[in-house]
Parts: sequence; C-alpha cells; structure tokens
Amino acid sequence: MLSFHWFLPTYGDSRGLIAGGHGTFMSGDRPASLRYLNQIGAAAEDNGFEAVLTPTGAWCEDAWLTTAMMVDSTETLKFLVAFRPGLVSPTLAAQMSATFQRHSRGRLLLNVVTGGEPHEQQAYGDFLDKGQRYARTGEFLRVVRELWQSHEPISFEGEHIRVVDALLSNRPDPLPPVFFGGSSAAALPVAARYADTYLTWGEPLAAVGGKLEAVRHQADLEGRVLDYGLRVHVISRDTSEQAWAEADRLLAGIDPADIERVQAGLARSESEGQRRMLDLHGGRTDSLEIAPNLWAGVGLVRGGAGTALVGSHEEVAERLIEYSEVGISHFILSGYPHLEEAYWFGEGVLPILERKGLWRHPNGRATVAASTPFAASATS
Repeated sequence: MLSFHWFLPTYGDSRGLIAGGHGTFMSGDRPASLRYLNQIGAAAEDNGFEAVLTPTGAWCEDAWLTTAMMVDSTETLKFLVAFRPGLVSPTLAAQMSATFQRHSRGRLLLNVVTGGEPHEQQAYGDFLDKGQRYARTGEFLRVVRELWQSHEPISFEGEHIRVVDALLSNRPDPLPPVFFGGSSAAALPVAARYADTYLTWGEPLAAVGGKLEAVRHQADLEGRVLDYGLRVHVISRDTSEQAWAEADRLLAGIDPADIERVQAGLARSESEGQRRMLDLHGGRTDSLEIAPNLWAGVGLVRGGAGTALVGSHEEVAERLIEYSEVGISHFILSGYPHLEEAYWFGEGVLPILERKGLWRHPNGRATVAASTPFAASATS
C-alpha cells in the first residue's frame, strides 16, 4: 500500500508561490498561526494523509514545538518532524523523541536533515564541512538508535560525537521511523545503515529510479531493506487544462527579482540535491515541463523540493503509480495554498488510487470522489 503525507508551511502560506527557503527567509500572505496550521492538520487527517512533514531552519518556526502544540487538535495524524543532528545532542534528541512518541501515542516520525547551506549552519554555530556533517549524522543516528533500544547505559566516542553512560529512563514504543535524504555520495552509506525511509525530491522517473538503485545497493551491503519516499508538490484538477492554467497563474505571479534573489542564494548551497533541482530549470521560465506532468516552476523561487506534478486527477494518479513502480511507497506532497490543495488531491486523486487497490484511508474510512472538490470556489 502507498502512504501519502502532507506538509505544514510553518513559514506561512499563500495562493501564490512563496519565495525563499533552505537558507533564504520567506513568509506568506497567510501567517503560520497555530490556528491556521491546525486547519491544515485537520484537512490532512480528514483527507487520508498519514502524516505532515514539518520543516526545519531559520526560515520557519521550530518543528518540535509547533507539532507538539498540534497533537491535541488531531486524533490520528502523525507528525514527520525535521531536525538537524548538529544542533542537539543525540541523547537529548533520543529523549525528546521518546517523550513525543509517548505523549502523542505513537504519532512521531523523524526527518533527519544533515544541512546543505553552510551560511545557515554557521548561523546556528555549526562550522563543519559537508563531509564532516554527514559523518556526524551517521554517528548521531547510531547513538540515538542504541539509546532507543538499550536497557543498559551506553558509551560512544567517534570523530564528532561522544557520550558516556547515556541511558533513557523511558524508551519510545514504537520506535519512531527515520526518514533521511541526501543525493551526495557521502549520504548513501548513512541512509543504508540508519534510515528506515530514504527520501528524494521530485525528478524525472529515470533519475529517481537510478538514485534508488544506488541506495538499494548500499543497503544490500548493510544487509538492510529500506522504504523509499518522494517529496514533490501537486497541482491536481478535474481536467488537465485547469491544472496547467493554475500552474500558469502561479508562474505569472512570480516577481523576476525574486527569481534572481533566490537563485543567487541557492547557488551557495553545498547540497547535491539542490544542485540537481537547479539544473532542472537553469533559472529559465520557459520549458518548465521537464517530464510528463512534472513542472519545475516551483524551484524558480523555492529552495528544496522544486517540482510539482501537474495534471488531471487521473494523470497525477498515473504519474504516482509510475513512481511507485520504481520503488516509491511514501509520497510527501504539498501545494499552494496547502489548505485547499489538500482537498483537491484528497478528493480527486486518492479515490482513484483507492479503487485501484493501491491506497486506503489510514483511518479505515472509504473516500468519496467529488466532481468539484472543496477548493473549487477558492481557486477558480
């Protein structure tokens, strides 16, 4: 079965594309108030999304605090909390995740982000280079995983991490699944050894398949089997023409000055994944459909995930099935605005996948396809 997750825009939301992210400040027309984020959480839960990814960085609200405040406003929705290993000790991270898991009754998932923007890492007091950051992430996850399961104090001394007689008074049950992404060579061994789900951004099918094969090879060497996830935006409508009209509207609303500013900022990134996103469009606004129904327009002004699946509900479902055939089982999606787009996708695409036996509502409810989803009045 396929799993679908949504996104919490803790920097704000908008009917247009929000410029910035991943080391570049950003904000939306709709402030990221707890009230609004709770609306998105309710929409995600009602539409059958398993979890919501909450980003990390100086450009958004803190993921741990935000999601902890949302637990009581939801019933079954899980929280995929992004955090950076270099900014907190492994013992404290293990304790925080155990506490969250216990109080949320098992609704925590973790997205471990090594960090690819050196200027942002340095703003947090982290001055390691890229290779050192990945090495530290590996050591960090080794200690965290041992603490989650050990009944005896553990000690560890690595190149970057050192703990002595560390022990949790309460271990998490169940263990929080670890989601991890990274496109550089240094990332793959870390994913193979310590991740449960390897994440990649939305690239053309062949590129995603090739990356997954490389990770599978590393996982085989470690004697492990991973799940795989895709992080991508969506613009799904009743017809293909309506969906592409929405993409055109978003593109028309982009300020060329924002493109220049954001592209200059992202050019400083040390992230191989970010470089691959930038290569998909090269800063140009023409020829943005880089593969069938895959649009690179988001990446003109947004760091990180820079592509969107655009098309009719049937077309988007077909593309998702194609990604699943190369090994993707988790889809982390988003759209502008996140509240309305959760309904467009939930009422338009998920029922198609349900009829094909590829997805079922995590709450056990059957979905009902709507000819005109909730968002119609807001996106006409």
